[in-house]
Amino acid sequence: MNRTMLGARTPPIRSAAEVAVMRRAGRVVAEMHEAIRAAIAPGVSTAALDRIGRDVLDRRGARSNFLGYHGYPAVICASPNDVIVHGIPAEDVVLAEGDIVSIDCGAVVDGWHGDAAFTAPVGTVAEEAHRLIAVSEAALAAAVATMVDGGRVGDIGHTVSEVVEAGGFSVVREYTGHGIGRAMHEAPAVPNHGRRGTGLHLRPGNVLAVEPMVNAGGPGTEVLEDGWSVVTADGSWSAHAEHTIAVTPDGPEILTRA
Repeated sequence: MNRTMLGARTPPIRSAAEVAVMRRAGRVVAEMHEAIRAAIAPGVSTAALDRIGRDVLDRRGARSNFLGYHGYPAVICASPNDVIVHGIPAEDVVLAEGDIVSIDCGAVVDGWHGDAAFTAPVGTVAEEAHRLIAVSEAALAAAVATMVDGGRVGDIGHTVSEVVEAGGFSVVREYTGHGIGRAMHEAPAVPNHGRRGTGLHLRPGNVLAVEPMVNAGGPGTEVLEDGWSVVTADGSWSAHAEHTIAVTPDGPEILTRA
């Protein structure tokens, strides 16, 4: 989720103790992902998936960073097919065989945030849908690998767009990744495009949420009348992948991995 334009300020350096708490928040997010992924099937409503996310948060004593954010009414974003991000869960949005759905959610533990997203097939899907999901995941993995001491924010975006465009798809430009810590959205913005060797320098202790949003068609977007759901302008399908990652002296650490 990203509703805020973020400036170019250098991201804060988090201490090892602070990263440790963010790791705990990240593990709650990973558990939400695992439980929701297991429930995705034809005939399941996106509201039912939101209830699963709420149950995990309750069991782990964590708080949602999505619920109430600028008035958002749920703990997950559930975005099927041509919905890129910010789809609002609803009882009447029922997944069908052959759909894909992107799930974005977060958690707060002792005041520290985690945020991550994945896209999953619903039943048996077309090969192109599988490839769209795979390219979004490959772009995220490649971008994470650039997050080393001395790397640049521009390296992240350049790598995402390079992988996506090599796959024949396009990246969304209006919505970006972001810094994360005491707030869900902190500086800097982390675009999914850019020039290698440009942008802010990365240092150990920086924590960023990197989130490729990959369209099967063009990069254009529109916002629906609900004020939240962002869809592709051309009706093509979209996949979203995200992790919260800490830069460490030993390389990048994904905090939202199980």
